[in-house]
Amino acid sequence: MPDGSSTHAHSLPPPVFVADARGLAALVRALAGEPVVAVDTESNSLFAYRERVCLIQFSTPARDYILDPLALPDLGRLAPLFANPQQQKVFHAAEYDLLCLKRDYDFEFAEIFDTMIAARTLGWPQMGLAAILEARFGVKMNKKYQRANWGQRPLTPAQLDYARLDTHYLFALRDVLQSELAAAGRVEEAREEFARLTRVKPEPNGSDRHGFWRINGARDLPSQQAAVLRELYLYRERQAERADRPPFKIMSDQTLLEIAQRCPAQTNELQGVMGMTPAQIHRHGAGLLGAVQRGLSAPPPHPPPPAFEPDVVRERYERLRQWRKQKAQTRGVESDIIIPREAMWQLARRAPRTSDELAGIEELGPWRRQTYGDEILKVLGAD
Repeated sequence: MPDGSSTHAHSLPPPVFVADARGLAALVRALAGEPVVAVDTESNSLFAYRERVCLIQFSTPARDYILDPLALPDLGRLAPLFANPQQQKVFHAAEYDLLCLKRDYDFEFAEIFDTMIAARTLGWPQMGLAAILEARFGVKMNKKYQRANWGQRPLTPAQLDYARLDTHYLFALRDVLQSELAAAGRVEEAREEFARLTRVKPEPNGSDRHGFWRINGARDLPSQQAAVLRELYLYRERQAERADRPPFKIMSDQTLLEIAQRCPAQTNELQGVMGMTPAQIHRHGAGLLGAVQRGLSAPPPHPPPPAFEPDVVRERYERLRQWRKQKAQTRGVESDIIIPREAMWQLARRAPRTSDELAGIEELGPWRRQTYGDEILKVLGAD
């Protein structure tokens, strides 16, 4: 394939690039009268310490737009579009986009349509947008841009072509999915999941001093080695922030864990540690040894208590899981399409006995309560 983003991109008119206040005002006017708008984002999580939204793509039936948020200090004029329940926003795999847009801009969302959720609800074999576009529309996207650094400027024409395809075909895809959802009697089920996605809450964007406990193996360390791991983790965070790179690109979690286990006192003792090449030792050796010494003299950290669920709750969850698995297999969909995992835990913890009590489970919407409520109460009633 040539360096273009797809087999079809060059037959389309170029997207409208928006990178100043006047362009943003024109975009807002263009989108204001549209009952349906396709949306996508590109972020730089693989290339920056603090991830941020680097592009926002919009499509209407007539035009494709690419907005550069790095060039615009304020995107507040887009807030009414996202929050408008009278305008449908079509995404593919919306959750990540919604989390990023909420985190960076405090946007609120109403009335979305997620083409990936719709495809999963119907049991389609393809989930990724590139696979669906190729299977359904014969459009091939150039996969090399899936891991592009969207924070770099200037963007190439091929990048812009690729980015616009993430929204250009969502109208046609939505129409196909809506028809199939209606034919299968699954419209309300999908809409309930779309509404649940609008309530997702973003995580803080930045360093967490206690994040070292999430390193696999951290809880198995003796207490003083855990203190060393904490100092190594904080050293890596400082280096990543200074270089504006993701921490895993400075050094891996397993490298930090192995250094914490060895507690080296001299630079040559770093040789043989996984990932510690001569260049890494030259660059970080002194800093790592300093972190080890700080950890050895620091008070040991206390691990956060593990999430504890009583046996009776775990037993209920397991019964629900087995019931859900069977329902999903019968229908030919993945298990979380039947009931989301968080709803399962809420059910297991609260053990509702009646339909009224079932209505108090926030993650279990009206469609699921009506469809599965009696079966869920029967499963839970086995205590």
